[in-house]
Amino acid sequence: MTDIEIRDDRTAGRLEAVAGGEVVGHIEYFVLDAPERALVPVHTIVEPAHEGQGIAGSLARELYALAAREGVPVAPLCPYVVKWAARHTDEAPAADPALLRAAKDWLRAHPGRF
Repeated sequence: MTDIEIRDDRTAGRLEAVAGGEVVGHIEYFVLDAPERALVPVHTIVEPAHEGQGIAGSLARELYALAAREGVPVAPLCPYVVKWAARHTDEAPAADPALLRAAKDWLRAHPGRF
C-alpha cells in the first residue's frame, strides 16, 4: 500500500483516504445521537485504480479507532465494515442490536441522505 493519509471530514460525513493529494477511498457515515451517540458507517468506496491495496481495511480500522478515541460505539450498516469487524473483533467491538435498529430507523427516516 502506498502512503495513505486518513482524514475525517465530519461535516460531510466522510472518512477519507488520501494519496498524493487525491481522495482514493472513503467511508460515508453519520453520527447517531439516540439512543446513544454512535458512528454509523453506511458505504465504503475505493476508487478502482486503488482497489486491492488495503485501503478499505485501513479506513475501517481508523473508523473504529476514531470511535474509541471519542468513546462511542460503531453501529455498522455498511456490508464491508460488517465483514471487516467480524474478522477483527479485537479492534471492532460488536454493536448492541438495539443500537443497530436505531441506526436503521434513522436511515429509513432520512432516505435522501445516502
